[in-house]
Amino acid sequence: MNKNSLTDTHFHLELTDDIPSILKRAKDNNVCNFIISGCDMKGIRDAIEIINKYDDIYLTIGLHPDEIKDFNSDTIPYFEKLIHENKKIIGIGEIGLDYFHNKDNKEDQIKLFKAQLDLASKLDLPVVIHTRDAFGDTYDILKNYKLRGTIHCFSGPLENAKKYLDLGYLLGIGGVSTYKNTNLKETLKSIPIESIVLETDSPYLSPEPLRRETNEPKNIKIIAENLSNIKNISLNEITKVTTNNVIKNYKLETINRETI
Repeated sequence: MNKNSLTDTHFHLELTDDIPSILKRAKDNNVCNFIISGCDMKGIRDAIEIINKYDDIYLTIGLHPDEIKDFNSDTIPYFEKLIHENKKIIGIGEIGLDYFHNKDNKEDQIKLFKAQLDLASKLDLPVVIHTRDAFGDTYDILKNYKLRGTIHCFSGPLENAKKYLDLGYLLGIGGVSTYKNTNLKETLKSIPIESIVLETDSPYLSPEPLRRETNEPKNIKIIAENLSNIKNISLNEITKVTTNNVIKNYKLETINRETI
């Protein structure tokens, strides 16, 4: 991993099949490190082919709460097998709770969530947490585990941010932080940069001024520049600290690869 380059810690392969072009545009903007978020079975299989081809792309795997239909007794053993087979699978996620899309299956969502958190605990892997309209249940569950990881696409109030930070989590900051009507900017002023990682969630949530365009990893630079302005910290410092946060969270120094 290039420590002097920006890192997109969360993007999806729905973006496009043209990975070489995506990487070129990203690297032209000093975004040289990438983590795919595998959140459904097909996406995970496709992503494994990608990470085996490119040294600078890593992968987290898990079932998003919207994919609960695919959860069965074979799911967790299958994930564990994949992780043991490939050192570039570095975390469990995107997992969590989503009561915005579906409030009728809360107990099933919680069961899936806990099963994946248990796997992360067993393997000492970080987690990538999706939570939407579910802060209370998400926090109450996470506080019963001793895990590290990222709160994906964080956009909540400072009170919630502090609770996550007290548990040892990082906040994933993306395009929402650039929106004119967001309150996230005020929250970010009070959050140490050592607790932040950057993400696009491509192809979703494009930053200003590109909100009508498909998002992609190159836009991490826009997010980083915006954070630099919010916190009055140089872009160079934002780059180094946020990428170092990624390295520590995922223990990438322990993976013996030329790119690290």
